[in-house]
Amino acid sequence: MASPDNQRLSALLERAPGPSPWYANNFPAITAHSQQRFTWTYHGEQGELAYLATLALEQEPQRPRLALNTYCVPFLLPPHFLGVWCPEPGSLRLMCFDPDELAAFPFEEIVGWFKQSNERVYAATPPRSEFDVRRQLPPGTHRIEVPEAFRGVDELIAVASCPAPTRSDAACALFVLYPQAGLVEVLPQRWFTAAEFDVGKQWIARVARDPETHRLIGEGVRMGKFELTEDGCSIERWIEKLP
Repeated sequence: MASPDNQRLSALLERAPGPSPWYANNFPAITAHSQQRFTWTYHGEQGELAYLATLALEQEPQRPRLALNTYCVPFLLPPHFLGVWCPEPGSLRLMCFDPDELAAFPFEEIVGWFKQSNERVYAATPPRSEFDVRRQLPPGTHRIEVPEAFRGVDELIAVASCPAPTRSDAACALFVLYPQAGLVEVLPQRWFTAAEFDVGKQWIARVARDPETHRLIGEGVRMGKFELTEDGCSIERWIEKLP
């Protein structure tokens, strides 16, 4: 039986955002400035909309306003905006949408579209604001230009793969963004290497911060749940380890 502390950390992780489509069932509920409510729909693993997640007005689920391909993570942007981050070649892309401005489009527009495109996000209305963070940034803290629309967020934790010259080098890094301060901290995951894991089949899906200890905790697909060391770069212990 898991200890009370491990149960607490597991519950924290269950509420943490993760990428589409695997974590679509816990995407944030959206209430726009107009007080209209928006909900997410995951379209399953079969059919023309397989693996897509769409956002629509609560009363109009068949009129999507936004569609997410794989590896997109939506998050709330105070006071009433929707943020989405996703990995792009060489960078992390962060977008801000105003739900009230999103125009509806027919499902026919996205049937097969993502299969023919490298785009991860589809909307008939362009983002209100966006910016990129270079994935080649070295370990450490760096100043970045952050648009005003994102500055209501204190902390945002993104996960991205990184070049690993050898099988013993870190295969991914955490990008801990502090939009309000205009900073990003790059934390290579030195424990997650091709020598120790089946990279691609196993991967870090989501990370959160424990408010009691301020340590980073995470969940890995086909790995389990873990707590990182104080520097955020190595495993301190496994909260729950899969065989």
